[in-house]
Amino acid sequence: MRYRELGRSGMSVSEIGYGAWGIGASSWVGATEDESVRALHRAVDLGVNLVDTARGYGDSERIVGRVVRERAGDEVFVATKVPPKNRIWPAPGGLDPAETFPGAHIRESLETSLRESGLDHFDVLQFHVWSDDWVGRGDWLETVAELKQQGKIRLFGVSVNDHRPESALDLVRSGVVDTVQVIYNIFDQSPADALFPACREHGVGVIVRVALDEGGLTGTVRAGTTFPEGDFRSRYFRGDRPAQVGQRVDAITADLGISTDEIAETALRFVLSAPAVSTVIPGMRSVRNVERNTAISDGHPLTDEVLAALAKHRWERNFYS
Repeated sequence: MRYRELGRSGMSVSEIGYGAWGIGASSWVGATEDESVRALHRAVDLGVNLVDTARGYGDSERIVGRVVRERAGDEVFVATKVPPKNRIWPAPGGLDPAETFPGAHIRESLETSLRESGLDHFDVLQFHVWSDDWVGRGDWLETVAELKQQGKIRLFGVSVNDHRPESALDLVRSGVVDTVQVIYNIFDQSPADALFPACREHGVGVIVRVALDEGGLTGTVRAGTTFPEGDFRSRYFRGDRPAQVGQRVDAITADLGISTDEIAETALRFVLSAPAVSTVIPGMRSVRNVERNTAISDGHPLTDEVLAALAKHRWERNFYS
């Protein structure tokens, strides 16, 4: 496993982190706690030292906390998230921060997360949505500073609204945020336009989510693919979207001269080829997922020729709308 600096924080994090949304009882049908625990332990064995969870991820915080406590001899950083008080995802413009992240709500959510996980602090506390309308307003920044001083959190970050990397530019430039978590993949390359350069300039760590497009960039989603009722992906890949994804993946593999089985590896290498990226957190629910994804951290980024070819496969769309 190779490691990168998380912005200016002084923390060195594994290039492959652990996205813990799908573990245990979650919006991803088929997850089991036993397998999730085995996968988390295997990830730590292989050098993964950053796990990303959230208050809104079902049992995820509890399961992550259990494994981290069991691995007390290993340094494992845990990032979690505070949901907006108004429970609106993503954050629309024009809201007052008192509606979304008032200080009392941030504290209450953090204390609940600490109890659920059994941990005494979190390494990164992230707001689960963000709007630049909130820069310089409300008491959230004062609360974050107090929580850092009290040792309950080390770093403050935000999870940038889906497919809207420009919505956190003012925050990054303000100098008050330590990390941003953002969607970045072969299809959605927009963070490289302005957000990544701003993060590099201001020393902000970048945590990349949805690198595999919720499974779209694994080669397994194509015309006729369906998901169980209640599974998050049944909405993400609704209508003719599986067929669209399949056609796009076929175009990528044809352009690069690779097999469909190689698309997931290429997708992760694409993300790690961006110098601004600190870590990528693919969702991993099995030991097989862990072993496959961690093997990508081998110091072999994609060539400039391949990156130029992938730039042509940018696909502007929002599967959440």
